[in-house]
Amino acid sequence: PRHTFVACLSTSFMKWKPDYDSAASEYAKAAVAFKNAKQLEQAKDAYLKEAECHTNNRAYPCAFWALEQAGMMLKDMQRMPEAIQYIEKASTMYVENGTPDTAAMALDRAGKLIEPVDLDKAVHLYQQAASVFENEDRLRQAAELLGKASRLLVRLRRFDEAAVSLQKEKNMYKEIENYPTCFKKTIAQVLVQLHRNDFVAADKCVRESYRFISLIPGFSGSEDCVAMEQLLQAYDEQDEDQMSRVCNSPLLKYMDNDYAKLAISLMVPGGGKKKKSPITPEGDVGGTQAAEEEDEYAGGLC
Repeated sequence: PRHTFVACLSTSFMKWKPDYDSAASEYAKAAVAFKNAKQLEQAKDAYLKEAECHTNNRAYPCAFWALEQAGMMLKDMQRMPEAIQYIEKASTMYVENGTPDTAAMALDRAGKLIEPVDLDKAVHLYQQAASVFENEDRLRQAAELLGKASRLLVRLRRFDEAAVSLQKEKNMYKEIENYPTCFKKTIAQVLVQLHRNDFVAADKCVRESYRFISLIPGFSGSEDCVAMEQLLQAYDEQDEDQMSRVCNSPLLKYMDNDYAKLAISLMVPGGGKKKKSPITPEGDVGGTQAAEEEDEYAGGLC
């Protein structure tokens, strides 16, 4: 009830300081009651009042949590931009008050919330979260969040930024000695660079992975390395047949969906060339089928 809040926050001759702790507790109870009654606007306001009381009482972690909950109420009301503002504000406060891990997790949650409606904002939030973890030397978590940003950048076809993000990811995985993931990041790099029409940069991504300075142990001679060398050769020689085989191999088809789509949509420069099918006698079913297949994929599958 409203009079309970007033009583907690009022002062008198015998009570010099408002009882912020009790007021926060009452606002928290009210917020839950409003939430259960589906009165989300009132629940949001109660959480904001709770956050204010906790702040005045210097109970900062509780204040930030209440602020984040206000954001969640806005999310449930489909007011996503406002929701993200509150969650970002809470995250900034978490960092400023020495709880960066909680901040990064809040930013990650915010990224997931906004991703279905605003990919650009989601990229920004994931990058922020990765930066927080990186500053805490939590490289595995930082790399995972950068991975989310990289995939969305690819989906947005912001290939220049995706190339930079992937290189940073790869460096982090190398530093924590997760070499198999480095192999996959190299494949992703090659696909992104070829979609940028930069064969030299794509080739460099592979070469650097088995040279001394940037050596990734186990990459040279691996299935991933061989596939990328074949892909680069096909691209350079404008050989659609070979590119199709590589791009439709399980190695690339079963990558993260955004990268698998890059492989399928990759085209050799200049339209490419196909090897001629062997001539078969007229009326031969096999010959007809081969001709149909050639017609279907004319112009390149990848």
